[in-house]
Amino acid sequence: MKEEMMSENRRVVVTGMGAVTPLGNHRDSTWESLKQGKNGIAPITLFDTGNCKAKLGAEVKGFDPGEYLDVNDTLRTDRYTQFAVAAAQQAVEESGVEGTVKPERFAVLFGTGIGGIGTFEREHTKLMEKGPRRVSPLFVPMMIANMAAGMIAIRHDCRGSAMPAVTACASGSNAIGEALRLIRHGYADAVITGGAEAAITLSAVAGFVNMQALSTAENPDEASLPFDKRRGGFVMGEGAVALILEEYERAKARGAKIYGEVCGYGSTCDACHITAPHSQARGGAQAMADAMREAEYSKKDLVYVNAHGTGTPMNDVVETIAIKKALGEENARKAYVSSTKSMTGHMLGAAGAVEALACLYALKEGIIPPTINLKEQDEACDLNCVPGLATKADITLALSNSLGFGGHNACLAFRKV
Repeated sequence: MKEEMMSENRRVVVTGMGAVTPLGNHRDSTWESLKQGKNGIAPITLFDTGNCKAKLGAEVKGFDPGEYLDVNDTLRTDRYTQFAVAAAQQAVEESGVEGTVKPERFAVLFGTGIGGIGTFEREHTKLMEKGPRRVSPLFVPMMIANMAAGMIAIRHDCRGSAMPAVTACASGSNAIGEALRLIRHGYADAVITGGAEAAITLSAVAGFVNMQALSTAENPDEASLPFDKRRGGFVMGEGAVALILEEYERAKARGAKIYGEVCGYGSTCDACHITAPHSQARGGAQAMADAMREAEYSKKDLVYVNAHGTGTPMNDVVETIAIKKALGEENARKAYVSSTKSMTGHMLGAAGAVEALACLYALKEGIIPPTINLKEQDEACDLNCVPGLATKADITLALSNSLGFGGHNACLAFRKV
């Protein structure tokens, strides 16, 4: 045990994935929709938008929690936890890892931006309208941001670390990156990681739209417009993606399917502003540089960057600066850059996880998912942003960027095995 704990720099691979997203309730359907450039954005149905400026969202469609949870657990869990449990079960089943790793060496690191905000809204309404006696005794465990990680650990007997990453829009990527470090430095042999969010609620949408962060477009094809001159804000998305990270030698020895290697991670803070990124992308560029150094980036690499690409006026320009600083101007122009948020909307704490899935499939299949509805590219976002249609490219390195409120920046690097 002591030798395991002291081990350094073990290789880490992905041996299973699961997904519940606006584009499909399975990893394969999500990836097929990304490749085909399908738009997961539509009018919000989860609440009445009559008095709200933002009318569109990227909702999960046709999800039945009963496929993964019994009636009692369904009633005792927030929507974000239900998504997380479902994605984790898919990933665990595909990987075949359960039962092959000691429970004490099996961990969970699962991100969320805010946790059970839907539960908070409902119970607060009860409190205001009917008084404190009507608030559910399950209010707190349903609401808190660690409950997805806790439920996953209970279901799969993970007795190692079981924690959330809560870094706004960087939560999913930070969870995956910290899971990488747990295995790399010998604290775990396998980790269930990823991110989940279910924040398409009236209070969350109202808060974002009143700070002018959300698109108020009413046409789904003119709403989430990363890198486009017409962009006016992001579109709220929801869902969950789970990845099984595993030490490479043990995964190979048991004959596990391997999607790819998580070979780099950068995590920084702009230390600048509570919502706006640093104008010269100092934190974002550093996170990318750190991930690329760990991944042993070479100018010979053909790179794909799955951009944070929210479609907000400032973010897309600053991220373009970050990519140029990290790769260098010449190599940045050779890279493929796309924002899958044009299809999924912004899944907040789950965004980094669904974008990791996109990177792993892009490496595996040699197909770059597009930035849909990109018709008037901003001159300040002057990279190869793969407009409209997917393209074939035998990339050797995929980078996934996530930038969150509070100045949080995370970058993940992936390679083929």
